[in-house]
Amino acid sequence: MKIAVYPGSFDPCTNGHLDIITRAARVFDKLIVAVLVNSHKTPAFTIEERMEFLRRVTRNISNIEIDSFTGLLADYTMQKNADVIIKGLRAVSDFEYEFQMALTNTKLNPSVETLFMTTSTANMYLSSSVVREVATYNGDLSGMVPDEIRDDIYKKIRRG
Repeated sequence: MKIAVYPGSFDPCTNGHLDIITRAARVFDKLIVAVLVNSHKTPAFTIEERMEFLRRVTRNISNIEIDSFTGLLADYTMQKNADVIIKGLRAVSDFEYEFQMALTNTKLNPSVETLFMTTSTANMYLSSSVVREVATYNGDLSGMVPDEIRDDIYKKIRRG
């Protein structure tokens, strides 16, 4: 069984994330979407909210597991017996940092490979920070986030 981990903050999940999740789930027997708990950042959404959003938008994909983790991704992949780390790329500017992380993860866990997947052109501009900014000013999130979570994003961001 080939197991892949797609890590991220998913603060919140965007259509770009969902694009990568859907495509990666077709390639691997099991895809673990792992929400990173980063002590150096203050997310807009709680870990529970982010995981619930992901559960809702992936409910029709049978080989998905939603999880969270703290610490090193290389350690997490060992715990989950994962073969591959999935990293989404929007533009060339993402590559340098992600390449450095891939080399670090290989050094820490030589049995795991990193697979880079480019998002579709329709989602290349999307990031969670863009979504939060648009929602802050009550802009239209249609096409940016899955419909199932759009209203929840507006409510949370408007409450501050």
